Amino acid sequence: MKAGGAVVSQRPRLSLCQAIMLGVASPYLEPVLAWYRVNARDLPWRAPGATAWAVLVSEVMLQQTPVSRVLPAYQAWIDRWPAPAALAAEPAGEAVRQWGRLGYPRRALRLHQTASIVTRRHDGQVPPSLEDLLALPGVGRYTAAAVAAFAFGRRHPVLDTNVRRVLARLAGGRQFAAAQPSRAEYRLAESLLPAEPAIAARWSVAVMELGALTCTAARPRCTGCPVAANCAWLAAGRPEAGGKRAGQRYEGTDRQCHGRLLALLRDSPGPVPAARFDAAWPDGAQRARALDGLVADGLIDPLPDGRFARPA
Repeated sequence: MKAGGAVVSQRPRLSLCQAIMLGVASPYLEPVLAWYRVNARDLPWRAPGATAWAVLVSEVMLQQTPVSRVLPAYQAWIDRWPAPAALAAEPAGEAVRQWGRLGYPRRALRLHQTASIVTRRHDGQVPPSLEDLLALPGVGRYTAAAVAAFAFGRRHPVLDTNVRRVLARLAGGRQFAAAQPSRAEYRLAESLLPAEPAIAARWSVAVMELGALTCTAARPRCTGCPVAANCAWLAAGRPEAGGKRAGQRYEGTDRQCHGRLLALLRDSPGPVPAARFDAAWPDGAQRARALDGLVADGLIDPLPDGRFARPA
């Protein structure tokens, strides 16, 4: 356009996808890393001396569980079992007992299985390769990538819920990511990784922190976001996703029943008679279903005399 007789050219603003296609450097890297240097939480599994085992334990505990609940459980676990061999030397039931009320106690069993495998096959050291990590019980694509990146500085896209939400808003202009990661999401995350592995790992944890503290699901603080000027969702007026999912009911569910029965067993010094479970959960059909599920999952052992015990 013309201003005072002179021709003023305006450079068109590129979307993130256009920038990637044209080979333009990401406008997000330096602002997000600078933000992280100032705002990163002081978490023990991020400390310079944290071992790969500590990182793995934290990632397993953080699945579907907030940081505030994980912190004391994590510290108690690492204090008791600072290395895989220490956990592998104890019965699996002790892992379930130590897990306490974190929820989803099968994770404790998988950590015990993982500790045993790492002790036998990897000389007691958590392996650095993605392939070896994926072979461990209960370790999926996200957890393997997170451990490889955060413990070993490897260059892998790390897509947790927070990262996926940030990228959906920045690049896709959507309030939330889809239910499951797509190939396109992985390609986008891969394209944003810096070439240097150590910087790529720091970028991954910085984006994760941005999603946890600023670009949150319920109340995003766009005014405090370091990349708000390049956010497609903000530029579109923050359109809301269609339909809101109702919160999951917990009271009276099989999950609550599982937790009640496990808590009774965990807090008892020895095997528990069936009659004590009857008193803990009055619905007989639901109680029987829960006990069958706990036995099938290896979380409790039925004894010949009708009592139940923690797994040996």
